Amino acid sequence: MAAEEIKATTDAAGLAALISRAAGDAGARARAVAPVDKWNPPFCGDIDMEIRADGTWFYMGTPIGRAPLVRLFSTVLRKDEDGKTYLVTPAEMVGIRVADAPFVAVEMNAGERDGEPLLTFRTNVGDVVEAGPEHSLRFVIQGENSELKPYLHVRGRLEALVSRPVLYELVERGERLKVDDKTMFCLRSGGVIFPIMPADELDALSR
Repeated sequence: MAAEEIKATTDAAGLAALISRAAGDAGARARAVAPVDKWNPPFCGDIDMEIRADGTWFYMGTPIGRAPLVRLFSTVLRKDEDGKTYLVTPAEMVGIRVADAPFVAVEMNAGERDGEPLLTFRTNVGDVVEAGPEHSLRFVIQGENSELKPYLHVRGRLEALVSRPVLYELVERGERLKVDDKTMFCLRSGGVIFPIMPADELDALSR
């Protein structure tokens, strides 16, 4: 391990220890999400931490390779109205950079509940989220190639970008439904219809 990587890992571990002491014992709260929306600590500046578009966390330019550290950081994330994302404890709040979404949905299970389709997702940091009334799916078309990017609401203002393999699974489950008198290509989950795009636009892309 290079000296720079050792330093970054050590510093990240130190930051994690501070968060653990402020938010509660990390072992007892391994998967608990801190009540960050209820905390109003002072802003202590930005730190050199970034979440890349593929979900990889970097600290001081070096990937954080320890999954428990990343999971711990993920439990104290908050995105505010200013559009910035922060690590928040009762004592302090520091800003970090997020290239796209802070989480990535890496796995999906398609099931049913009460006779309705139910899509359940797992994120790269271990969150399990059911798409439905409390956790919406939204779809963005970007770029010259009209790239379809789905996002899943996780909590607060935090979303997960749906990974490409899972996107393919979603598209396979799509169906054409009438939404506001317009035929849309949609997904259904938890009793909610999530429009992806107008059916005629999908047909145009398929030509």
